[in-house]
Amino acid sequence: MLRKAQIMLAFLISTQLVGCANLGVQPWERDLLAKEEMALDAEGNDLGLDDHIYFSKEATSGGRAFAGGGCGCN
Repeated sequence: MLRKAQIMLAFLISTQLVGCANLGVQPWERDLLAKEEMALDAEGNDLGLDDHIYFSKEATSGGRAFAGGGCGCN
């Protein structure tokens, strides 16, 4: 039973170490990430809906761009 636990522990540690082998974007992948549709605000309609939901819940004007108050309990 102890041998089985040691093998399982070694397996888990090795998979964790292998998972950290690729930590960033490679230079040849940057062209794909720089496309317009990969931007966080690529879809104007989605951004407008997100702004509307945010300022409706937070009782602020201007959406995400301005700080404001409101507890959202209305």
